[in-house]
Amino acid sequence: MIKKESMSLVSDREGRFDQIFSTLSDTPRSIFSKDTTECFVNSKDAKKSSKVKIGDILEANWIEEYFENLEKSDVDLEEIYEDDDILVINKRQGLVVHPGAGVYENTIVNGLLYKYGDDFSEDGDLRPGIVHRLDKDTSGVMVIAKNREALEKLQEDFRERRVKKTYYAIVKGEMNESFGRIEKRIERDRRDRKRFKATDSNVRGKSAITEYKVLSSKNGYSFLEISLLTGRTHQIRVHMKSLNHPVLGDSIYSQQDKRFRDATLMLHSGRLSFTHPRTGEAMDFATPLPDRMKSILNELEIKEML
Repeated sequence: MIKKESMSLVSDREGRFDQIFSTLSDTPRSIFSKDTTECFVNSKDAKKSSKVKIGDILEANWIEEYFENLEKSDVDLEEIYEDDDILVINKRQGLVVHPGAGVYENTIVNGLLYKYGDDFSEDGDLRPGIVHRLDKDTSGVMVIAKNREALEKLQEDFRERRVKKTYYAIVKGEMNESFGRIEKRIERDRRDRKRFKATDSNVRGKSAITEYKVLSSKNGYSFLEISLLTGRTHQIRVHMKSLNHPVLGDSIYSQQDKRFRDATLMLHSGRLSFTHPRTGEAMDFATPLPDRMKSILNELEIKEML
């Protein structure tokens, strides 16, 4: 169940928007880490770090997703590794991470409930075990927490950028440079709430940093290795579009490709490196490119070079 929440209040102190709002409203500060959360000060757009003064009117709009009475589904999670604290999977393209937006079954969360039972969902947790997300049409490595302690530790590591995330993508157009760094804030497109866009504004949206290495560029396309330094919704897709090199097969941010008309999203989470939440051991997991990407590279005569 998706529930839209909205609240306004008057600040009785000075400080950061998110700190004051959370304290005065008794709402979790984590709501300000969501891309769907909107902040306003005196009816004007603001960000979570905006400085507010005594007497300012603060307003926040956010979305809560409650997963109550979910059906269990026997979903093939394609496990790579598992111990008492974590599960690492290779998410296939088309598999939705958690219920929402009209999809309430056959998601990863439904599969986790089937695999581990009702006890896996503690206290009506919003996203049982889900540490991070991959878009429905993005495949690849994901880590899932099996208990509250692991969930909180891994979420902290992702938030503090202690996790290394490496993706591979096929994008349209040949890129001449060997590598690049994109630092453009990302905001929700107000004309279409399902889309995001890059902005040069220093105020609107949320900071986002993407680094990329060009592995090969020929025949009208480029094969990239991409590292995310932040984790915004659709970040790679939005940043690559901002360079006029949209990801091949991206139905949201690019037009249908003339050569590969049936191509689906050519984006894969190829590697995930993090510290084990209990033991502190360095963990590193990699998955091979999916066949959908290999076939395109073969046709373009581009070697994987991974």
